[in-house]
Formats: sequence, structure tokens, C-alpha cells
Amino acid sequence: MNAGGHDARPLAAAVARAAADAEHVDVLVAPPFTALAVVAEEIDARASRVSVAAQNMSAEASGAFTGEVSSGMIRDAGATWVILGHSERRQLFGETDAIVARKAAAAMTGGPRPIVCVGETLAEREAGATLEVVERQVRAVLDALGRQPGFGAVAYEPVWAIGTGKVASPEDAQAVHAKIRALLAGVSAALAAQTRILYGGSVKAENAAALLAQPDVDGALVGGASLDPAGFGKIVEAAEAAAKARA
Repeated sequence: MNAGGHDARPLAAAVARAAADAEHVDVLVAPPFTALAVVAEEIDARASRVSVAAQNMSAEASGAFTGEVSSGMIRDAGATWVILGHSERRQLFGETDAIVARKAAAAMTGGPRPIVCVGETLAEREAGATLEVVERQVRAVLDALGRQPGFGAVAYEPVWAIGTGKVASPEDAQAVHAKIRALLAGVSAALAAQTRILYGGSVKAENAAALLAQPDVDGALVGGASLDPAGFGKIVEAAEAAAKARA
């Protein structure tokens, strides 16, 4: 809940400049609903490669749902992606696996393209339940994602690492990402190969390269560091280098 007003346009412009040399990666920015249209307009005016994502959406297409924002509204505002099931939506607003699955199914029907977030709390991690929790959350959206391999993405965001400065080790992140890849493979080889799996949780310039070097980490879901265009640009550079190394 940052940069939702007049400050959205200059931040979007700065991010576009920081990502200007990114040729091998996709870069998205996800402003609040109030800034979606103006950010999309700014990005479009710069003929930037950067795309726009919403932070959430309703599973309903229209109707008496005051305060909700539909997939069609998001698309009309210029966004082509949407983040679903973020840990804050799950933890603070009571979104269940079933709710996230409904939203993912709606997004897979006609867009915007979904980035489905999964991840465990500190208590679940300390109980040794990380893989169990992540598997449950991923299985809830497998049917939706499997309808169109590669149209959606999955983001692993350990809740204990979000905004805390703590970060999963590259090896820990890889272990969870490999589990997610295996679950996708259980649906089809195409789904496993074409679905990008992102890591989110205190990603910054200093740790991005090590995380992105892992074989099953396809990108990053960046939080607070995205408000600093220079630092965000360095994360984009790390992603670009990782993409070139895999090519």
C-alpha cells in the first residue's frame, strides 16, 4: 500500500529507466488499484518493456460486490498480470486456499495472468511443515494452472521472510521450488517446464544473484526493494545475468 497517488508516475518512470537494458527477462510493477491506469499509461508512453500487474482481484466478473475489482476492470486499466493469494491477503484478510483457487481459475479464463503466491509461516516452518503447507497451497490451484501451461506463474514467499530482512538460503529456496516443480510435473511436463516459479521474501540487490542462480528459481517477487528504483535495477541486472547464463 505505497505509491498509490501522484508519486506513482515518477516511480514507474524510474523503474522503467532502471529496466531499460533488460532484454532476456520480463519486468513487472504492481501498484495499488488507484494507480494502475496512470502507471500503465506512463509505461506505455515510454514504450517500455515493463508490464503492469494488480495486487489482487475478485473472483467475480461483475455484480453487487462493493469495493471489489474484477478481472475486466484490471485489464481495462492496462494491467496484464495479477498477484493472487499473497501472504498478507491470506494472513490479514482470511483468504483460504479455496478462495485463491477461485481467483486463479477466473484469471486463467481470460486474464490478467496470475502469479499465485504460496508459503509457510514461521510456526509452520519451525514445525517442519514447510513442504506440506506449500504442497497443499499449490495443489489448490493445479487444475487452474494446468488449463494453459505457462500462462500463470507461482511465487514461493516464506511468510517469515517478508519485510523482515530475513531470507531463505538459496539452498532452502531451491528445495521448495523443486517441490513445486515436481507438483506441476504431476499434471504435465509442459506445465512444469513452462511455469515460472518466483522467490519472494526480502529479495534485494545483495542476495538476488545467489537466489536466481538456483536451477528452479526463475525470478523474484520483489517487495520493499521495488520502491528504490536503483536497487530494483540491480535486481533486474542480476536476473538478466542469470538468464544469459542459462541460455
